[in-house]
Amino acid sequence: MMTSDEHDLADLHDEVAEVARELLRRSAAAPDWTAIADAGWPGLEIPAAFDGAEATFAEVAVVLAEIGRAAASGAYPAVAALGVGALTRVVATPRRDQLLRETAVGAAVPILVLAGEATGPTRFRIEPSTRGPLLHGTADFVLDAPAAGHLLVPALDRAARGVLVEVDPRARGLLIAEQPVLDATRRFGSVVADGVAVAPESLWPFVDDDAVRVLDQLRDRAAVAVACDSLGLSRAMLDATVAHVGTREQFGRPIGSFQAVKHACADMLVRVRVAGKLVEAAVRDQAREAADASTSASMAKSYACAAAVDIAGKAMQLHGGMGYTWESGIHVYLKRAVLNRSLFGSPARHRAALARRYSVQAPHRAGA
Repeated sequence: MMTSDEHDLADLHDEVAEVARELLRRSAAAPDWTAIADAGWPGLEIPAAFDGAEATFAEVAVVLAEIGRAAASGAYPAVAALGVGALTRVVATPRRDQLLRETAVGAAVPILVLAGEATGPTRFRIEPSTRGPLLHGTADFVLDAPAAGHLLVPALDRAARGVLVEVDPRARGLLIAEQPVLDATRRFGSVVADGVAVAPESLWPFVDDDAVRVLDQLRDRAAVAVACDSLGLSRAMLDATVAHVGTREQFGRPIGSFQAVKHACADMLVRVRVAGKLVEAAVRDQAREAADASTSASMAKSYACAAAVDIAGKAMQLHGGMGYTWESGIHVYLKRAVLNRSLFGSPARHRAALARRYSVQAPHRAGA
């Protein structure tokens, strides 16, 4: 049984989801940034000292799932999952604090330059020059780079220490080129820095000296955010399919009364429920910064994103011929699900990480 605190939290999350669903419905799944700022979403996880709501990633995850349910466009997932996550992992400075305040009220759109699939150390470096620090490096398929108001670039300085660099997207020597993808609800861009001058006050050391570990944590956080999105779109496809098979008739009765259709919908429901439990655990571990957060992130990402592709595909099939038409809108969800499956780690890569985590060498038997 749930405790009273857990009941209160569940009620809060239900209210957040309802408000988010209504906002996305009114805006036809394409809310402008002003509406998002007015709703207080950018500041959910930001401390109250910086004009935020001082909530946790658990509340952000509720909004992310609703964005997936609506297949909504916009930079909020990139800002909430990566931008805010990066800003809270660097040493506090006056400029960083100011940017947090601006983000909390929606006055800034900070985008972290983190490739959607790359692992390991950052590809950017800071080099000294007579003009001061200069930024060099490249990254491809950076989520919402074309929409950035501020770029946050993880880099290594001359001493190989990890720093976060704030860069104006219009800075000289910086090139952002949009990279089209099949999913029209999201935007990606390549970022090339060729000797971009950086102000010393815009260089923020990571709190953790291990830059690779920090970037891995941010990728895990992004993977969970994508799993939330896939869970939301899976729920939308299940609801739409159940509604359709309950009204579409063949041979004088609803097709939902046919055993094969019942089984298909039941299978969809089971996969949604399992994905929901895995995502819930991963979100909880991210909110608590648990030691095994990376493990639960891989579990949620690998299962929820693979399931979403299957569920969207089954929804298209059960809608019959109209499911393959542009008017049905199912293709929007299917393309989004397919992109989610590969974004910030494919299911195969996350399963490989889990296999390494749980592999235990069998003890040698005596005489073997």
